[in-house]
Amino acid sequence: MNYSFESIQFNEDDRAQRLLNIFNINRGQINISYVNSTEHVVAWHKHNIQIDYWVCLKGSFKVGLATDENGVEFEYLSDKNFRVLKILPGIYHGYRALDPGSILLYYLTEKYNPEDEFRVKIGYFGENWNIENK
Repeated sequence: MNYSFESIQFNEDDRAQRLLNIFNINRGQINISYVNSTEHVVAWHKHNIQIDYWVCLKGSFKVGLATDENGVEFEYLSDKNFRVLKILPGIYHGYRALDPGSILLYYLTEKYNPEDEFRVKIGYFGENWNIENK
């Protein structure tokens, strides 16, 4: 029989636990973030080359999408309504988990490249990450 195992890169900080580059594919990268806290906002950055594809596997996320020209729009990803969010180059993006233990799977069309990551601080767009009670 011909099979093998490969190690998965693990990263953890106060915002999330991440499995990075899960499948050693030639182009792009597949990652998973397990987010325990609903208090942290993970934002803002954009890419000029890379395209992101995000899907929520468990829980839910408030996702911010922004440009300098158009400001901020918020969308929601949830395990109650599975869908894939495609984030094109030039769009700042970030998220806040709405449920403890939320899981985000994301495919990146490029391997991680710090030269293709452009950051601005939370609040740069005057956005409100709070959750409204309805």
